[in-house]
Amino acid sequence: MAKLVRLNEEKYENFLKDHPKSHFLQSHAWGELSKVKKHLTPYYLGLIDENKHIVATALLLQKHLPLNYCYFYCPRGYVVDYENEALVTEMTKEIVKFAKSKKAIFIKIDPDIIYKDYNYLNEEQTIPYNTEKIFTLLKNLGYKHQGFTKNFETMQPRYTFRIDLNQSLEEIEKHFSKTTKQRIAKAKKIDTYVEIGTQKDIKEFYHLMTLTETRKDFVSYNEDYYETLYDIFNGSQNGKATLFLGKIDIDKTIKKIKDNLKKVNNQISILPIDNLSKSAKNKLKELTRQKENYTKEIKKYEDYKKEYGNNLTLSAHMIVEYADKAWVLYAGNHNILTETYVNYYTYEEHIKYCKENGIKIYDQFGTIGDLSKDNPRYGLHEFKKKFGGDYIEFLGEFDYITNKPMYFIFTKLVPFYRKIVRNKSKKEIENEVKNNKQN
Repeated sequence: MAKLVRLNEEKYENFLKDHPKSHFLQSHAWGELSKVKKHLTPYYLGLIDENKHIVATALLLQKHLPLNYCYFYCPRGYVVDYENEALVTEMTKEIVKFAKSKKAIFIKIDPDIIYKDYNYLNEEQTIPYNTEKIFTLLKNLGYKHQGFTKNFETMQPRYTFRIDLNQSLEEIEKHFSKTTKQRIAKAKKIDTYVEIGTQKDIKEFYHLMTLTETRKDFVSYNEDYYETLYDIFNGSQNGKATLFLGKIDIDKTIKKIKDNLKKVNNQISILPIDNLSKSAKNKLKELTRQKENYTKEIKKYEDYKKEYGNNLTLSAHMIVEYADKAWVLYAGNHNILTETYVNYYTYEEHIKYCKENGIKIYDQFGTIGDLSKDNPRYGLHEFKKKFGGDYIEFLGEFDYITNKPMYFIFTKLVPFYRKIVRNKSKKEIENEVKNNKQN
């Protein structure tokens, strides 16, 4: 008979990192980050069979609530063979027993189980397991599905784009959209470059994250959060966080533009002054237009150099590697020089990096299912789509309720009460502003 036990880091990681369903959100490093920065209590649990072998694991993150209650979140679900009904049943029974011993209200899981998979041509792909059977099994075991949500309502995104890095680099880049290829080529043409950053570059990365968040009207984490994440993953045996910095050397860019300007001036100088043919006049007009544009470009870059210095970081991405997978976790971009398309070039470089370092799955970590053009996240979706990955939809979240009355209070009454308080506060502020104007 199997039993659930707490595992030390070595035993936990040895099982997890070699499992096909391993995910950075299940790692020991993520558990430690959740403890330090999110004030959650991590439990690293393993299901041991009668031969004393680990057959499944779970990272349970305990969220403490008033009156000594709590709930557990298991990010990306249990690390288990979901097609093995007996094993999933035994794991559920042991996890529920553990949760009840901690006075938990419910257990939330969002397994890394694909519901639908479409390739870059929007052709539906065959999934290597029976998703409907797994879905039915979980429901029969007592898990309550939280719905096929379309945006970012859940703890983790229900949709993402994934690139299979078992393909050749040529095949991967062939799937890039035409505009993506053109923009990467433009970034290279003006001598932008991408380099791997270090811990000291977190400050610059955070600066670009704040600029991006301000533009998109949301705020995520402070600088210390990113520093802690970087330190914990790079200090672990089985994970890694890497910073990619998309930069521009303004002097080099100005030199290249000046070289182009010189070529244009030379072409203009060899045109006859008098009796220009129609084609020569058109050529002169085009060359004059190019000369004006190059002159404006030189002035623009010289002004930016005065304000920001010569070497300027325009794009900064943090990817997390775990086992044979990598996720683009965060990406920040400057407000200026977006026309250089360094962001696109930076993406291409970390795809290459992952391919060269033996990564098998490259995950862009999050997009939407509601593809209406008025969706505020539609632009994010279209950007990620341009890199030609598979469009993945996961099965979604499930709650296993261990205390029905408290679950009702926690999920229905508390949010309702909070909404009333927020609306009341908002109304009071509006009345205060109105009264101040009248006075």
